[in-house]
Amino acid sequence: MIRIRQLTKRYGPHTVVKGISFDVQEQEIFGMLGPNGAGKTTTMEMIEGLRKPDEGSIDLFGVDGVRQPQSVKAMIGVQLQSTALFDHLTVKESIELYASFYPQARKTSELLQAFHLQEKENDRVKHLSGGQRQRLAIALAVVHDPKVIFLDEPTTGLDPKARRDLWDVVFQLRDEGRTIILSTHYMEEAEILCDRVAIMNKGEMIDVRKPAEWIRNLSSQNRITFLLSDKTYLPELQRISGVTDVKLDQDDTVTLHTNELSETLSDLILWAKEKHLPLNGLGTRTATLEDVFLAHTGERLSEV
Repeated sequence: MIRIRQLTKRYGPHTVVKGISFDVQEQEIFGMLGPNGAGKTTTMEMIEGLRKPDEGSIDLFGVDGVRQPQSVKAMIGVQLQSTALFDHLTVKESIELYASFYPQARKTSELLQAFHLQEKENDRVKHLSGGQRQRLAIALAVVHDPKVIFLDEPTTGLDPKARRDLWDVVFQLRDEGRTIILSTHYMEEAEILCDRVAIMNKGEMIDVRKPAEWIRNLSSQNRITFLLSDKTYLPELQRISGVTDVKLDQDDTVTLHTNELSETLSDLILWAKEKHLPLNGLGTRTATLEDVFLAHTGERLSEV
């Protein structure tokens, strides 16, 4: 459906998107994960026809997005990172205004119901909460029934409940048969929402994989933690199945890194039983996309 090849954008001497290539499949939630400044928004804006690339090709439904940006704009819906709404219009008036821009549009009542805005239809936009404004922005993006929807960090600044409500909206759009390209810097959001995730950093696309594949390839980041009062047993822990590293913190907490979590945990319990050692505070932690990002960039996404 969407084919991007060697997409590049420069501003003076600075190259902010560095020859990236990827495909997006039909009815897929495709995530672009990376910190602010990674090039996610610039990449999306080039595909949307809002910025002209310096190099590369964009193929959307067989349409050349570089030479025919206006044709692309007719096919897509866009929720920008910061959407300027008309604060003094009501929710209903806002949808009707946007619907008037297209020869064919979805019914206002249908959009109000789909985005859970029925009770707010006569409220002015300036009185909406952050989550309600974001749902309205996405409703306006799909008023003309596009096949592809771009969501640029749609949950930034929302509280946890509003964020999860918006996740339901994204799944609903996908279930309607739409393709979604979504940028985010929230690890949990990418893991839950996306069929595949592209990790971007400093204008480069590191790779594109399913969230589970990213994590599976970093299985040694699985961890088992427990308290150990007798340090003389530390060397024996290295010989437990699957253990790749053993660390002891100052508070006597042992961390075992393993690439076989279940096997290591089972063998650890048997070992402790034989030694008559308690495993106080026993806990496990599987690898996350945060660990993936750290492994590939040397930085935690939450810190950049």
